[in-house]
Amino acid sequence: MNEKKKILFIVNPISGTQNKKFILSQLQDRIDSNKYEIEVKYTEKAGHAEEIAAQAASAGVYCVTAIGGDGTINEIGRSLIHTDTILGIIPCGSGNGLARHLRIPMDSRKAIDIINKGKVSAIDYGKINDKPFFCTCGIGFDAFVSLKFAAAGRRGILTYLEKTLYECLKYKPETYEVESDDTKTRYKAFLIACGNASQYGNNAYIAPQASLQDGLMNVTILEPFTVLDIPSLAFQLFNKTLDQNSRIKTFKSKKIHIHRSRPGVVHYDGDPVIMNEEIDIEIIPKGLLVIAPEKNGKEQNVLQKASDYFSELKPKGENFVVDLAQKNKQIIDKNIEFFKRLAKK
Repeated sequence: MNEKKKILFIVNPISGTQNKKFILSQLQDRIDSNKYEIEVKYTEKAGHAEEIAAQAASAGVYCVTAIGGDGTINEIGRSLIHTDTILGIIPCGSGNGLARHLRIPMDSRKAIDIINKGKVSAIDYGKINDKPFFCTCGIGFDAFVSLKFAAAGRRGILTYLEKTLYECLKYKPETYEVESDDTKTRYKAFLIACGNASQYGNNAYIAPQASLQDGLMNVTILEPFTVLDIPSLAFQLFNKTLDQNSRIKTFKSKKIHIHRSRPGVVHYDGDPVIMNEEIDIEIIPKGLLVIAPEKNGKEQNVLQKASDYFSELKPKGENFVVDLAQKNKQIIDKNIEFFKRLAKK
């Protein structure tokens, strides 16, 4: 009789909005007990998941599975890179960017079924000034919003959208010097995002062409824009066509260096941190083992209602966008059901 493989499930009790007790009850019912022996541990503080995962990897545990969001996954993943211990994911965070890119279902029952199948792949990961990330990192507005989001005390897509809408018209672009492949270019930019995976989360595709297995990052530079550009930028972000916008510059690279005029906030997998003027970002190929669905070549479609929603905004022109910051709460309240459906897809 084959020995059972051990899976450690690490639960972040405060990530996202889902009921973790319900997920754990599903786990007991659905996990293949003929193949796996399971253990569950809860995080008690920031960084605790990293400690637990490191101990598990040292003990030779077969798989450590995150029950949480991208922040929990980042903590666990950074302890599993370049080890034989595999990362599993049951997504229940605010954005779930890595899980969505890997096509791990948001339905926890189906995510458990993926773990039962045990299909293992090796994926790339990135480092920003030696801090590992698995999905995206960035400087500029997205990092600034991550800082505001972290301080908000509330999670979920609606909080994130509220912060984004409120701050976007007040934020001042900065000038950055970007060095890649012996080429230096100065950009005045709203943000610079580096994607190992394709999206921030919630199907917001900041780097729609990104791959987790090509050894490269997709760099997205959003140049200054006007309020009239916001509807098209927002639509393209959710429609996987952001790289087609004239305000966007993109390229691929294994490593880049960014110089800015002063220290400031950056984010890695949505977590904000203050860094100095010099920023090094690189991709390390095939450094993390993950359990994910087998590729079938079938692309997921973005909600058609997203197209209808933003099409309705276009005829309103300036009347909508000029007062966007002031009226963001009204817009969110009016479309709350739409955004909830978008986040669940």
